[in-house]
Formats: sequence, structure tokens, C-alpha cells
Amino acid sequence: MCMKDAMHMTSIDHIALSLLAVALAAPQAPTEPIPIVRQDSQINPDGSYQYSYETGNGISADEKGALKNIGAEEPALEVQGQFQYPSEDGGNIQLTYIANENGFQPQGAHLPTPHPIPQDIQRALDFLATASPQPDSQ
Repeated sequence: MCMKDAMHMTSIDHIALSLLAVALAAPQAPTEPIPIVRQDSQINPDGSYQYSYETGNGISADEKGALKNIGAEEPALEVQGQFQYPSEDGGNIQLTYIANENGFQPQGAHLPTPHPIPQDIQRALDFLATASPQPDSQ
């Protein structure tokens, strides 16, 4: 393409070339289906259940759940499980979890953790937690 032709390209041509460049740069999906190498599930009459599976590319998961009496009008569902998959850097990402009346509680080495509370602030918080209530000063 000569310079004169390049200057006469329409905006549609620019968009088409941009989309082609993006498509070529995008990660390509596997061409072969990924096999499921293990799969199991069970649903019981009492509402409890369990399932597990593993795929040929290193993804696996298992979970079990059951109704739990929490002293309320209705029981709560308690679920425990884990899943793992290969990371882009060749490692393994694993997450375990519990979900119940207290919410979703995940655990995994890859999850961010809060910074520790400085000692001076922790001492002040401990003091405030044990101090007697102060009267309102209005």
C-alpha cells in the first residue's frame, strides 16, 4: 500500500484492521474438548447433597451441603467445599470454603490478607473493649 492509498483509508477500514489485530492477539481457546476424568454427585431425600469432578486440564472441585438447625424458624443450608485449578505461572490455585448462616468464608493462600494492627492501636482497642461505658455528656 502506498502512502497515498493509506491516507485514503476510511474509518471503517481502520476499524476493521483494528478488530483483526485484536482478534489475532487474543488468547486462543483450546481446539480439542477438555475431558472430564472424574464426576460424582448424589442428592439425598433429606436435602443434603454432594458432588465432585476433575477435568483433564487440572481443574477439580468438590462440595457437600446439608440443612442445619440453627434455632430459627427455618433451617439454614451449610455448604463446605473446595476447588483448584492451574495458575498461569504453572502453580496451583486452591480455595476451600464454608458457606452458612455466617456467610461465605473462603480460605486460600492466594487471597489477600489485611495488614496487622499496630501494637499501640491494638492496646487502645483492647482497653476500650474492657472499659466501662461512659455516661452521655449532653
